Amino acid sequence: MSQVDWAGMLAAYADVAGIPGAVLGISYDGKRIVVPYGVLSTATGVTTTVDSVFQIGSITKLWTATMVMQLIDERRLELDSTVAQLLPGVRVGVDDVADQITVRHLLTHSSGIDGDLMFDTGRGDDCLAKFAAQLADVAQIHPVGTAYSYCNAGFTLLGRIIEVLDGTGWDKALRRRLVEPLGLTATVTLPEEALLFRAAVGHQAHPHAGKPVHTWGLMRSDGPSGLITQSADDLLTFAELHLNHGVTGAGRSVLSADAVAAMLVEQVRPPVTSAPFAVGLTWRMSEWGGRRVIGHDGWTLGQRAFLRVDPEARLAVCLLTNSDALSPYERIISDVIEHYAGVRVPERPAPVDVLPYRPERHVGRYENAGGRLEVTARPAGLLATWTTKGDFAEIISGPAVNVYELLPLDESGDRYAFRSHPGQPWEAVTFARLNDGTLYVFIRDRITPKAASSN
Repeated sequence: MSQVDWAGMLAAYADVAGIPGAVLGISYDGKRIVVPYGVLSTATGVTTTVDSVFQIGSITKLWTATMVMQLIDERRLELDSTVAQLLPGVRVGVDDVADQITVRHLLTHSSGIDGDLMFDTGRGDDCLAKFAAQLADVAQIHPVGTAYSYCNAGFTLLGRIIEVLDGTGWDKALRRRLVEPLGLTATVTLPEEALLFRAAVGHQAHPHAGKPVHTWGLMRSDGPSGLITQSADDLLTFAELHLNHGVTGAGRSVLSADAVAAMLVEQVRPPVTSAPFAVGLTWRMSEWGGRRVIGHDGWTLGQRAFLRVDPEARLAVCLLTNSDALSPYERIISDVIEHYAGVRVPERPAPVDVLPYRPERHVGRYENAGGRLEVTARPAGLLATWTTKGDFAEIISGPAVNVYELLPLDESGDRYAFRSHPGQPWEAVTFARLNDGTLYVFIRDRITPKAASSN
């Protein structure tokens, strides 16, 4: 197979996108390529190296899910064990559906919990217990098990379940169950640990490209959902664990082959999205040119991370960046997977030049714990104004209010596309109803119900 200048290709894509720093990692049939680019911070000019650590955001969910599957291997819980059984005394919602929500629901984002709850419950080891205790008043976005809606809060609950069963904090359980058995040397969860490494600082892509964020990381209660910071090498080692059916490079089995396979069985399928996928036990599964590619993305404060795995080709590729920009991901990932497996990332749906059918019926206010979407009508589509709210609004690096033009994907009047800024990929938006008749908008993987006063 011919050699490719991956370092040069990464530099070209990152430079065009205005990304200050990045690391591309490739594992193919047991061999590694890791190439860095740029600087970790535009304020300090510290050079990015192969051992630099980045926040991987929601790719953390795969680690938490793997720990849950280890507990299933140990027969300490089951996929259909309920929150009420595993966390006695924890109430979920005003109507308390803790006896209905199962581990399976939490792993597949189908619990119906309002997913963008971002309670800052402090820096103590009891932060997850405090988070769980605050769920008694949480809104139920949809009935349990009836739909998919991305749910950070569900993984915080899974982290708390791990804590209770292991009798230790989630961070310590992570080290004992995965970090140490895998021999990882650059994987941490706390900012004071990240300081011991060459750690990336997040940057705004817009409106001030290249400006470092004012807050480095998320609150500790978000740990099981999105708080791992690590090197590309360590992330590839984790991916190889799944490629090798739960066996580490040193030959130690830390997860059964049955558990690895179970994580790849389709559980739910979201409404129409920009890049259609099915959800297994946390893994996202797509079809690229007839091949199954699995993976997950991560986003934190001014950092994005991407992981894609082609099990048939024994290929894993990750891209860690210290920018909000989404644009280079599909190009560089496509180039890598096309080189090694012969397929590319499918094209995203783009707006079409048609007049949508009765778009005005979608006008109104849509709201969840993370924000409020105001939709107004325009001659050729819709205009959406998103306002971030809650604890997350205090720490985000970009503006709290964003305005998007929604352009039709077809004549139905129910499917639209938007992009956060020119040059960024198109993202799909779908207006629909739940089984109980509730109107909602599905945007960025989340069901956001229409407010009753807007119907």
